[in-house]
This record gives sequence, structure tokens and C-alpha cells, in this order.
Amino acid sequence: MTALVGILLAVCGLVIGFLIGRRTARRGAAAPARTAAPAPRPTIADLLQRVFHATDQGLAVLSKHSDVVLHNARAVELGLVGDGRIDSRAAAAAERVERDGNPLAVDLSPLDRRGRRPSAVFAQVRPLGDGFAVVEAADTSEAVRLENTRRDFVANVSHELKTPVGAMGLLAEAVLDAADDPDEVRRFGTKILNESTRMGNLVTELIALSRLTGAERLPEMQTVEIDEVVNESLARAKLSAEAAGIAFTVDEPSGLEVQGDLQLLVTALSNLLENAVAYSRSDASVSVSRRLVDDWVEIAVTDRGIGIAPEHQQRVFERFFRVDPARSRATGGTGLGLAIVKHVLANHGGEVRLWSRPGTGSTFTMRLPAAAALTVDQAEPAAIGGTT
Repeated sequence: MTALVGILLAVCGLVIGFLIGRRTARRGAAAPARTAAPAPRPTIADLLQRVFHATDQGLAVLSKHSDVVLHNARAVELGLVGDGRIDSRAAAAAERVERDGNPLAVDLSPLDRRGRRPSAVFAQVRPLGDGFAVVEAADTSEAVRLENTRRDFVANVSHELKTPVGAMGLLAEAVLDAADDPDEVRRFGTKILNESTRMGNLVTELIALSRLTGAERLPEMQTVEIDEVVNESLARAKLSAEAAGIAFTVDEPSGLEVQGDLQLLVTALSNLLENAVAYSRSDASVSVSRRLVDDWVEIAVTDRGIGIAPEHQQRVFERFFRVDPARSRATGGTGLGLAIVKHVLANHGGEVRLWSRPGTGSTFTMRLPAAAALTVDQAEPAAIGGTT
């Protein structure tokens, strides 16, 4: 009997324990999960520290004796701080700022700039009070480069305009001296006309280049037929080619299209054609071909002229750069044609490529994104055909 009671009590205990366990589990499931404790919010000092190290400016805080109290990694990259010490020029500026209490600008550019990056660094030194100062340095290499480019451009433009203006003045004096000689007047008058035409072309191309480099808003892009660009460009260059005894050899119409501005593309291709005519030998030919290559429309202008030496091939697209200044002046070139081509293509999302070999000739290729993918048959380049 006692054993039976013990067994019954044990069974009851197991049942009660099971029921209590299930009830506890249900309560645990029903209870909302505890959320993790929120991370502590950063203090103002933490945020300032983050800004100090994240800025693109080189920052350094100096004590009264120009010791570096605090600096960021950018200060080391810019050469403001090296081996834990401040640049001596910044230290001298900091001492003056501490003495006068006024902010001071200082040039911290590398003294030996050959191959150094950055090539130009300028800094502002400001007092913080209690004998401390902060130095803020910035990489100004690009600003200096642009300023040098602008200064060179203005100097080149002044020189290029001065030449025809001076020549026209001298020729006008010659006309006045030869007023009684109709033949001399006619001869000098023709030269004046040529110089004025040259100056007009230069001004026109300067305006075009200014427009392309952002001084004016470019027109809206539209669907342009490459065949129309080629035909109009050939028509523009026809007189120059006939005068030089140059024949244009052109492939068959392609049906290719691009998104762009018709007149700008015609201007670019015309410049390539005029350039090919100017640097080709008499009675030579200039080939024009178009094709589709991997969703890029290519228009190639090939001459059999004097070619371009390898050391000049990267510079021919610079403003006013001439491989042969004497020849360029003789042909009336402004030195801006290829620069205009480069900017027209860049504004259309394309590029211009050059292949050349001295004594063999040159090929300038305009590459533009195709307006739409064409079939394989259309992509095949057409055979070179008749003469225009």
C-alpha cells in the first residue's frame, strides 16, 4: 500500500511538472522579445573627432612652440606633417599668427615638384587662442594647372591676333604709299584681305572652342545621320581640296545614326578633312570611311601626307600646337582645328584617335556611340568607292 501511494505521488508529480512546464513555455512565447540595449549616442567631442579625421583638408593643431598636438592622416599626405613635425613654413606662419592674432595664408607646395603629387599645396593658419593655432592645408594642383592653362591660352590668343593685325597695319601703309600704282594697290589689298580672313577664321574658331568648353549651353542632342555629316563636310572642304589638287575617296552610304548635333559634327569632320588636305602632297588622295564597331560609329579620314612623328602625336590636339608652324601659317591654319575636334567628340560622349607614321600618312578616327544597335550586315564596312 505504501509503495502504491509512492508511485501515485510520483506520477502526479510528473504530470504537474509537465503542465507547469507547458504553461511556462506558453508564457515565454507570448511575452515580447527583449530588445538589445541601444548603443550609446556619440558625444559632440566624438563627432568633432570624426569630422577632423574624415575631411579632405589636411588639419594640424599646433601648440605655442609649434609642436603638433593633433593632426589627421590627410595632413601627412599633403606634406603638412612629417615624422610628427610640422612643415617649417607652416611653423613660421603659426608663430606670426600667434604674435599678430591674424589669419595667414602660406604656400606649402613641394620645393622640388618634379614628379611630386600633389604639386601645389596652400594652407591657412588661424589662431585658436591660449597659444594654439590650427593649420588647414588643401591640394590646389588642379586650380594651379587651370590657371596656367588660362594664362597660356590668353598669351597664345594675343600672339595669334597680334600677327595679322600687325601685318594689316603694315600693308595699309604700303597701300597708301603706292596710291598712284593700281597694280601695287591691288597686290597689297589682296594681302590685306587674306590677313583679315585669317583673323576672322581665328575669331570664329575661338568662339566655337569657347562654346564647346562650357561658356555656352550646347544644343539638344538629336538623331543625326552619319551620311549627312560626311556629305556636308565634303562639300565644305571641296574648294580647298580642288585648289590643292587633292581628291576625296569615299565609301558607300552606311545608314548609321548617332545622337548629337549635326552642325558640330560637321565642323569636326570638316576640320579633319581640311587638315588632311593641308598636310597632303599635291595630287594625292584623302579617304573617308565609316563603319560600326561594337556599337561605336567610326568615321576615319586617311591621308597619304607627311605624317606625324610619335613625340608630337599626343600634342596635336592641344590649342595652338603646330608640328610645322611655317607650313601651318602658309596654309592659313589657326592651330585650333584639332582642339575643336577633340572637344566636339568629348561633348558627344566619344573620342578622336590618331594613327600616323612619318612619310606614310595619318588616319584620324572620330568615334561616337551608335544611336541603336544594327544588324551584322549593316555593321560590315562598305568598300571604298568613287571620288567626290
